[in-house]
Amino acid sequence: MRSADHMQHELFCTISLEALVPTDHPLRAIRRLADRALERMEPAFAKLYSTTGRPGVPPEQLLRALLLEVLYGYRSERRLVEELGYNFALRWFVGLGVSQSPWDVTVFTKNRERFLNADLAQHWLQAVVLEAHQAKLLDEDHFSVDGTLIQAWASERSYRPKANPPARGSGRHGKLLKRDVMESSTDPEARMYRKSAHDSFRLSYQGHVAMEHAHGLIVASTLTPCSTRAEREAAASLLHRIRGWRAAVRNRTHASSWQPTVTADTAYHEQDFVERARELGFEPHLPAWQRRPRPDLIGDQVRSSDLYRQNRQRRKWVERCFGWLKQAAGQRQTHFRGVRRVAWGFDFAVGVYNLVRLTKLLAQN
Repeated sequence: MRSADHMQHELFCTISLEALVPTDHPLRAIRRLADRALERMEPAFAKLYSTTGRPGVPPEQLLRALLLEVLYGYRSERRLVEELGYNFALRWFVGLGVSQSPWDVTVFTKNRERFLNADLAQHWLQAVVLEAHQAKLLDEDHFSVDGTLIQAWASERSYRPKANPPARGSGRHGKLLKRDVMESSTDPEARMYRKSAHDSFRLSYQGHVAMEHAHGLIVASTLTPCSTRAEREAAASLLHRIRGWRAAVRNRTHASSWQPTVTADTAYHEQDFVERARELGFEPHLPAWQRRPRPDLIGDQVRSSDLYRQNRQRRKWVERCFGWLKQAAGQRQTHFRGVRRVAWGFDFAVGVYNLVRLTKLLAQN
């Protein structure tokens, strides 16, 4: 007997989202790691909210939703909220029930300033790094640093002369540079910059990361306005963070005899970075200048070692990190304006990269 094409609307629903998501769904492994990292952030969450008043949206749910935005490459929170309306797997991941309506998109806008003030993106990255350390997947002695350009959410046509340029510039001996007399009317903190002489100038920011050499996980990140010294100055600040992190997590009874090393490309072979790295206790492994008459600050004895050659090979892994961040995480061009907001999006995406990488590494063990 043929049945009629009729959909019966149910008055009550007894199906749980837990039963609708397959046991082998990739989001399950990511959710387990994300929940453990969010538990580590509980002290930071406790400082964000008052003990009185109407309860707000849990920050854990908002951060899991933003994690989905990075994973699935949604272009906006509005699109994310739309997907949460009918995608059961996403609702389960965030923590919304079947009968709960997704929040209004302004919930992300209202909470963004709160998250920025608490620097939750850095707390998130540190929590994921601690998960990797607990799983014994980090190299505590050998690191690589590098930077990449993040295109600003502004057009080059908005780059115009300033109404009131300063009398003294930011160049040597107070020389007026182009960034002192010109700025973007859309994003004043973005600067015109190019990666090489063969590239074109674009309004950009610079994202910087420090990667460990065991599995290519990022242990520290930051973002700065573009300048010729930004890469070296940011790398020195990342090494300072790593030194503090190593002192906090290392077991002194099993301390390694290795001196920690930092590897980078030729652009870091400058006296200011080499001296600062050695002050922090790191031995720089940098290639020599080939076409410019610069003094060799490293020496052939270091470059002839097997450790140097191994570190030079591992340094290439940082390009894999940047590739994922720019393609999958949408960091080729930011959707925010201003250093604080662009840095928040970059640091949070770095934490998501580590989380995805951890999921694959733990599945192999």
